[in-house]
Amino acid sequence: MRSLPARLMGKLMSLSALLCALLALSLVPGTASIYGATSGPGIPQVNTTPLAPKRQLRAAWLATVQNIDWPSKPGLPIDTQKQEYTAHLDEMQQMNMNAIVVQVRPTADAFYPSRYAPWSAYLTGTQGQDPGYDPLAFMVNETHRRGMEFHAWFNPYRVSMQGDINQLVANHPARLNPDWVVSYGGKLYYNPGVPAARQYVEDSILEVVRNYDIDAVHLDDYFYPYKVGNQDFPDDAAYQRYGSGSFAKKDDWRRANINLLVYELSTRIKQIKSFVKFGISPFGVWRNKVADPTGSDTAATQTSYDDLYADARTWIRNNWLDYIAPQIYWSIGFTPAAYDKLIAWWANEVSRSRIQLYIGQGVYKIGTSETTGWQSPNEMPNQLALNLQYPQVQGSIFFSLSSLHANPLGFKDRLSSTIYHTPALVPTMSWLPRTNPRSLTLQPLEQSTQGIILHWSDAPYNGTIAYVIYRFSSNGATQATDFNTGTNILTILPKLQNNYQHAFMDTSIQAGGNYTYYITPVDRLHNEGAPVRWQPVTQR
Repeated sequence: MRSLPARLMGKLMSLSALLCALLALSLVPGTASIYGATSGPGIPQVNTTPLAPKRQLRAAWLATVQNIDWPSKPGLPIDTQKQEYTAHLDEMQQMNMNAIVVQVRPTADAFYPSRYAPWSAYLTGTQGQDPGYDPLAFMVNETHRRGMEFHAWFNPYRVSMQGDINQLVANHPARLNPDWVVSYGGKLYYNPGVPAARQYVEDSILEVVRNYDIDAVHLDDYFYPYKVGNQDFPDDAAYQRYGSGSFAKKDDWRRANINLLVYELSTRIKQIKSFVKFGISPFGVWRNKVADPTGSDTAATQTSYDDLYADARTWIRNNWLDYIAPQIYWSIGFTPAAYDKLIAWWANEVSRSRIQLYIGQGVYKIGTSETTGWQSPNEMPNQLALNLQYPQVQGSIFFSLSSLHANPLGFKDRLSSTIYHTPALVPTMSWLPRTNPRSLTLQPLEQSTQGIILHWSDAPYNGTIAYVIYRFSSNGATQATDFNTGTNILTILPKLQNNYQHAFMDTSIQAGGNYTYYITPVDRLHNEGAPVRWQPVTQR
């Protein structure tokens, strides 16, 4: 049997006592709501009107640690690795998703040629072995070719999933700098309290920002590791050397170490490429209300602030991030950590900042009996419907891609056919630089027995990365044009950068139908130019 994803082990262990106590609870019958989902007694009712947001991040994590998602196993031929990745992208396109979050540095190793880390063993089976191509360059190119964003996901401090430093390749930075390394819970970590280790981590991430055309740097919830039993992270020596003179409590020093990493990364990323986004996906509970009256009404046995020393509130209030995506992997109404309560808490938390809120959705739990709710096919659709009730929530990231592929309780089918039934643009970020996309030149529409053909011209390499085509139809009456909903988006086409001429055929029209088409250019941060209209047409 395949082992549980390392990303989830800490969460499951930390909540195991609570989960076991709740396994016996029966599912609550519910009433119909949006997307055919259900809500039970005490669970907030959601809007029953289906919505088609024009802008919504729709992403999935692709985990490479332990080959969870990709490659399916180490040592595959190059062509097989590439085929697997492009198949993932094709599947995401079928679900109208617009971004992928790829783990490019799972354990202080790399899926690209690096000065700071050896080649990952998850590629070839042998740490340090060149796979014969640049996987990251290939993935970025293939992702952009489909008009999707590529978020490069880093685990900043995890060195190894095993605890013996001598099993690392001889030139591994951890072996060359053993004073940076801590062994804890059977794994190896860089010590966040050692300044040289923090500088190394930052430099290794910025190497990718400089060398690759990524859209975002993404960190997940692993800062200081999840606690193992009553064991304390063994960093007393580092605290005495670097922190005790300024911080009376070691916990405050630990949080300051993580805050400094986040602040410095935020600053340095923008100095190199001002358009590259920076996002973090913390554990879903910042603090419980019992520990802090401003915390959430939850009873998680570990929290981001108190146990991982990751103070998301400080990051938000200082606008160090472009987005935050808390992992809220519990069901609606789950007493120790209710999805509905946490959504409301995080929405309020970001409401006075510019930071965009996306939600980390635990699709891997669908169909399990881990906690109440997940055995219903309506749990995840109801969560997504609840998200739409909060304007602060601007999208979702699903963990993980292989779980989506498995189509648990038919969720992938519902996502593509109903929930994400129209395309959507990635939300814009007004504080990042925009390039005012130039207007397009349209040629007359053509009609054929297969459909209506749209032609337009645009200068190559002018900052435009995609086109949005809108279609409005009527039965002879004046056609209303609403550009603020996804309902009228026919398609979003990535731009072929070396082409002046572009074309698209609409094959979904009906004979005798009256149609008006508009097109807008889009820059790499998804800002739209002014719409340009073709002459209305009636299909013969």
